[in-house]
Amino acid sequence: MKKLITLAFIALFSMSAMAQQVDLRKKINVSGSAEAEVTPDIIYLSISLKEYFKDNNSKKRVDITDLENQLYNAVLKAGIAKENLMVNNISSYNYATEKKKNPDFLASKQYRLKVTDLNKWNELISAVDAKGIAYTNIESYDYSKIEDLKKELKIKALQAAKAKAMYMVEALGEKLGGVIDIQEVNNEAYPQPMYRANVMMMKGESMAADAAAPELDFKKIKLNYVVNTVFEIK
Repeated sequence: MKKLITLAFIALFSMSAMAQQVDLRKKINVSGSAEAEVTPDIIYLSISLKEYFKDNNSKKRVDITDLENQLYNAVLKAGIAKENLMVNNISSYNYATEKKKNPDFLASKQYRLKVTDLNKWNELISAVDAKGIAYTNIESYDYSKIEDLKKELKIKALQAAKAKAMYMVEALGEKLGGVIDIQEVNNEAYPQPMYRANVMMMKGESMAADAAAPELDFKKIKLNYVVNTVFEIK
């Protein structure tokens, strides 16, 4: 008998606890959003230089060192810090040895350049022997204040959600209570950069010696944040 009473008491206690866990508050679910577009101000460029023979004459080689000096001087003249130019790759671990083995061996080097102003790009690349440029490419890009912008947009999205909830609740003659739940959703789009000429790579050998590099055009970075919220209705 005592066991039955104990079990009954436990069952009643469990049902009471479950009833207390049921949220009987009146609630409203709303979402808010905020978006912005910014122009990238940090761009990483890839530049590949390669030796070549003048007039197809193996005795008239344009050395990789000469091309490298041209690039280095052009970077400094454009007002870009020398630390922003880095060697990415060398075609041969020891191209001096390769040259001895094969007189026709043409060394190449790849460089990575960080710039903040694309308007200097044409000035910079036109100062380098066009025939010594194997290709150029855009590796990646970013926005220097991206984290601050993300924070600002999330706050605006949350404020938009609260404003929406408030006018909807007040339209029913009720008052908005505190927030119960917040969930964020983001949609960050980093479109691929495009040349205005719609070409991703520029081959030096296909350019005239005095030809200007094609202008660059970026699609903006678009950030879109959505927050799903739950507010109590008083």
